[in-house]
Amino acid sequence: MRPQSVGTTPGSATADRRLSCLRRHLEPISSSSSSPSPSSAAMESSQTISASPTSAFDSVFAHLAQAPEDPILGVTVAFNKDPSPIKLNLGVGAYRTEEGKPLVLNVVRKAEQLLVNDKSRVKEYLPIVGLADFNKLSAKVIFGADSPAIQENRVTTVQCLSGTGSLRVGGEFLARNYHQRMIYIPQPTWGNHAKLFPLAGLSVKTYRYYDPPTRGLNFQGLLEDLSSAPSGAIVLLHACAHNPTGVDPTLEQWEQIRQLMRSKGLLPFFDSAYQGFASGSLDADAQPVRMFVADGGECLVAQSYAKNMGLYGERVGALSIVCKSADVAIRVESQLKLVIRPMYSNPPIHGASIVATILKDRNMFDEWTVELKAMADRIISMRQQLFEALRARGNPIEVHFCTPGDWSHIIKQIGMFTFTGLNSEQVAFMTREYHIYMTSDGRISMAGLSSKTVPHLVDAMHAAVTGAA
Repeated sequence: MRPQSVGTTPGSATADRRLSCLRRHLEPISSSSSSPSPSSAAMESSQTISASPTSAFDSVFAHLAQAPEDPILGVTVAFNKDPSPIKLNLGVGAYRTEEGKPLVLNVVRKAEQLLVNDKSRVKEYLPIVGLADFNKLSAKVIFGADSPAIQENRVTTVQCLSGTGSLRVGGEFLARNYHQRMIYIPQPTWGNHAKLFPLAGLSVKTYRYYDPPTRGLNFQGLLEDLSSAPSGAIVLLHACAHNPTGVDPTLEQWEQIRQLMRSKGLLPFFDSAYQGFASGSLDADAQPVRMFVADGGECLVAQSYAKNMGLYGERVGALSIVCKSADVAIRVESQLKLVIRPMYSNPPIHGASIVATILKDRNMFDEWTVELKAMADRIISMRQQLFEALRARGNPIEVHFCTPGDWSHIIKQIGMFTFTGLNSEQVAFMTREYHIYMTSDGRISMAGLSSKTVPHLVDAMHAAVTGAA
């Protein structure tokens, strides 16, 4: 074995031998001239890799500015960097147990185990529209098993990437196929609404919704703004548990909204992210949607199983479009495929399989509804505990903060979030002095609270509204 040259490695020696062999192969067998052949010169040149024209300069992306953190997800980023042992994250839109831990539902674990044990399952692509059982059962969850629209085959449902993906697909479908490209969203609303709809091709306008003085619904303003919307405009409606305010219309108010929208030919687009998570009842939380479907008109509904099944990271959702006839529904589905195929081709299989497994088994479905109600009840309990603790602190808070003089909006609002009314300066004070994290608009996640952390939050709110207001 030939000794290895000093300063070389086995890998570099092997590479040298290969280059030498290749050079001999390319050179002529005999040469009448001592000058290097063209092929030899080419080989010599090929051993030196020329520098990229841009390598002497900054990155081609050097001009990019640092993008700001997402106003919601950025709260968790800041929370994770805080070493304080008393820190509290009330910004995350995910359920937490009384111990402050993420929760995987027992029925979800059972469903996953069944899927794992099924050796017949494969990892093939789903169709563009997703898992058929999931789509069929999801439509029944939101519209009701006895819905005439389902029985008459007037509903087309496609599996999407949770609620965000369902809204995005629906938005692009409308931009391509609907005569109006204007969508009205409530003020305020979930921050992603104003970002995703323009990217889908729609122009965004707002309608009045929240009333800061009462911390309730500005119903008159809502009706006035929808009355002045152009005929045929799309209107985004939160099906229940409005995010971020927790303020929902009453059923009587929903009926007035329905009548107004139908009279003006406005197209409803429901965002249903919290069905069952608001009241603890799937049917009660779906009533506004079902009111619009019952009149025979058309509408769109985006569903998410992130909250009500705790499948946050599985990204499981559905977009349903209720049409006037079965024939139209078939054509709508064909156009939805044209939107989905170049966007993400087809959806993932695992999360949808979990949902379908639970929904098609009566015992598992019943177990899910029990666990779902338990989550909703804990959130309602946190509202009551926070309300009572704030009231117990007495007049200083009431004088400086509350109008008309109590904290009743906390127990009147519903769902995961409460719009406290705290301003951005007060929020910053609570983060700086008490290590409590929330969005700058004063929205807090009731699911992030526990009996142990309520006193800490109350101390911070008391200090914020009496000393930093």
